[in-house]
Amino acid sequence: MKISNPDTIEESEKEFIDMINAELDWDVIETLLLEKHNFTLEEEIEYKNGDIIIHDNSIAYKFDFSVKVPLSIVFNRNGEFLEFSTVQPEKSENNALDHMDKNNERPKIAADIADMISEINQED
Repeated sequence: MKISNPDTIEESEKEFIDMINAELDWDVIETLLLEKHNFTLEEEIEYKNGDIIIHDNSIAYKFDFSVKVPLSIVFNRNGEFLEFSTVQPEKSENNALDHMDKNNERPKIAADIADMISEINQED
């Protein structure tokens, strides 16, 4: 024997979940992601689903999102993987040209690139 309309209950739960979702503090969430998982989020965050669950014998709320995460992959000229990072740097300290500029090696790199281009042109 039903004492309430299941459609009404489901719709009320959905509205409740939507209200909680609207109040999530994304600054805090981004701080947690950076501290615990060492990555930052891009602007595109897609809400997938929300639900009321039991977690460690207590009522909890679970929200599923699809997020865009910045990813940098570093590999050498032989194509071998060196490292990756999911944190978008403010200013790259590993920028080769900036680093080489400090060591006055930019002219050597320019000459090497010119030699490579010359070799490619000779092959044609």
